[in-house]
Amino acid sequence: MNTQFNFTYLLFIALVSAMGGLLFGYDWVVIGGAKPFYELFFGISDQPTLQGWAMSSALIGCIFGAISSGITADKFGRKNPLIVAAALFTISAFGTGYVNDFTLFILYRLIGGLGIGLASTLSPMYIAEITPTKYRGQFVAINQLTIVLGILAAQIANFSIAESIPSTFTDTDILNSWNGQTAWRYMFWAELLPAGLFFTLMFLVPESPRFLVKKNNESKALVTLEKIGGSTYANAELSSMRTTLAQAQQKVKLSELKDIKLRPILIIGIVLAFFQQWCGINIIFNYADEIFTAAGYSVGDMLFNIIITGSVNLLFTFVAMRTVDSWGRRKLMLFGSLGLAISYALLGGAYFFEFNGLPVLILVIVAIAIYAMSLAPITWVVLSEIFPNRIRGVAMSVATFSLWIASFILTYTFPILNDLLGAYGSFWIYSIICISGFLFVKSKLPETKGKSLEEIETELTS
Repeated sequence: MNTQFNFTYLLFIALVSAMGGLLFGYDWVVIGGAKPFYELFFGISDQPTLQGWAMSSALIGCIFGAISSGITADKFGRKNPLIVAAALFTISAFGTGYVNDFTLFILYRLIGGLGIGLASTLSPMYIAEITPTKYRGQFVAINQLTIVLGILAAQIANFSIAESIPSTFTDTDILNSWNGQTAWRYMFWAELLPAGLFFTLMFLVPESPRFLVKKNNESKALVTLEKIGGSTYANAELSSMRTTLAQAQQKVKLSELKDIKLRPILIIGIVLAFFQQWCGINIIFNYADEIFTAAGYSVGDMLFNIIITGSVNLLFTFVAMRTVDSWGRRKLMLFGSLGLAISYALLGGAYFFEFNGLPVLILVIVAIAIYAMSLAPITWVVLSEIFPNRIRGVAMSVATFSLWIASFILTYTFPILNDLLGAYGSFWIYSIICISGFLFVKSKLPETKGKSLEEIETELTS
C-alpha cells in the first residue's frame, strides 16, 4: 500500500507531545548547574545526606508518576494525563525557584518529578501509537531528541545565568553573590516558558486512535487516522486494531502481567529500563561538578564543559534518528552497550593513572556520543513497541517505574560509591554493568524494526 502521509500534521503532533521529553530533560539536568549555589543557600554543602536527597528527591516523584501513568493512560487516555504533566512542570518550575525553605524546595522537586514520571511514560507511548509503522522509530526518537534539547537548554541556561566566579572566591563570597542568592532561582524559572507552551499546545492534539478504539470510539479514531494517511490507510489500521483488541476486556489489572506469555516481554522491558540508567551516563549529567572537578577543572570550566557534552548529546541523537529504522533497534543497543563498556574502562584508567583535564573530557564526550545514538533513544523506542496493545499503558508504567527506581538507586549511590572506590572504581563498575547489558540484549532482545505494533504483539506472545 503506497500511502501519502500528512507529515506536517504528524510532525506537529509528535513535537507537541514530545515537549514532555523536553521538560523532562530540562528539569532533570537544571539542578546539576544550580547545585553549587542552592547548597550554600540552604546550608547543606557539608551534609552529604541532604545533598543526595536534594539531587534524588525528584526521582521519588518520578516513581509515583510512573506508577500512576499506567492507570491514568488506560482510563483517561494519553492526552489528558500529558496536560496534567505540563501543569505539574509549571508549578514545580515556579515553586522551586521561589522558596527560601529547603523542605518546600524538596516538595516542588517532588511535584516536578511527578511530571517527569508521567511524561517519560506517556510521550513515547503516544507517539508510537499514532505514527505509521515505517516511520515509528524515527518519530519516537523525536521524544529523545527533545529530552536532549531540554538537557542542552538547561546547561546553556545555567552557564548564561551564572556569573563568572573568581578563583579567589570563598564559599561565603559565592553565597553572598548573585549566583548564591538569585541565579539558581532563574535557572529553575527559565522552565516556565516551555512548560506553559506545552500545556497550551497539548489541547490541540488528538487522542491516540488505539486508545479510542479500545474505548469503542472508532468514529473519532477514524477521523484522526484519515487525517494522517487517508481513508484506505485509516480503514486498514482500524481493522488491525480491532483484531488485537476484539477479545480484550476493557479493564486491565496488574495481575494480568503475570501471564506466562507476557512475562518474558515484561522482563525484557524491566531489564532494559534498569540498564539504560545503570549504564551510568546520567551520573555525568547529575554529578558533573564532582566528575570534572576531580579531573582538575574549575567550577566555571565545569559549566562550560557541560555545554560541550550537551552539544555532543544533541548531535548524536540526530545520528540515532537516522539509523534507528535502518540499522535496527537490536544492533544499536548492542553497539551502545559494548561501546560504553570500553569507554568506561578507559575512563576509569584515566582517573586511576591521574590523566587529568583533556583526556577525561574526550572520553566523557565519546561515552555521551555512544549513549546518545544508542541506549538513550532506542530503549524508549523498544519499550513503546514491545508491549501488547491492550496492556500497553500498564506495562509501560511498570517499565518506567523500574527505570526511575534504577535512576534513584544510581543517583543516590554514586556519592557513596565514589567515596568508597574513587572515580576510577565507579566507572569500572559501570563498565561491568554494560558488558552484562550487552550479553542480555544479544540473547533476549528481538528485532522490531519494520513491524507494526500488532505484528510485534503477535510475534512476542505466540
